[in-house]
Amino acid sequence: MVTLADARTRVEAVADPELPLVTIAELGILRDVAVDGNHVTVTITPTYSGCPAMAAIAEDIEAALNGTDADVSITTVLSPAWTTDWMTTAGRDKLHAAGIAPPTHSARDLAAGTVPITLSVRCPQCGSIRTRELSRFGSTSCKALWRCDDCLEPFDSFKVL
Repeated sequence: MVTLADARTRVEAVADPELPLVTIAELGILRDVAVDGNHVTVTITPTYSGCPAMAAIAEDIEAALNGTDADVSITTVLSPAWTTDWMTTAGRDKLHAAGIAPPTHSARDLAAGTVPITLSVRCPQCGSIRTRELSRFGSTSCKALWRCDDCLEPFDSFKVL
């Protein structure tokens, strides 16, 4: 029989298929792991409703729990909606180290009615703030494409949601 600690450890280690440098726990997609006897229920929330990676994430969760002899259910919840506030510090650090600018402000600001205006995103390559957005959509829907005017490198920046 699988324990909650074992199930949680296995599921927390599942990499995001679009950003394999971070786990679904670090990205904040993993909401809950529950064990009831021989049944494991994993609750996940997509970064965007309709995110195409969710099917792959569900398959990877099932594979991570393979060998535990547990029945596995995966529940996708859309409410409350995922927010970049759920990303862990370790996840943000891994994004930055990989050349992806992590979110710069809090989604709580948006919910409170404050509308932050992003004039610049710090370049994860050289640290310059002389950057500009090239496209609102980057390699995935949750990121925008930016370019540094100093080192001339393009980079993804996570949108604040």
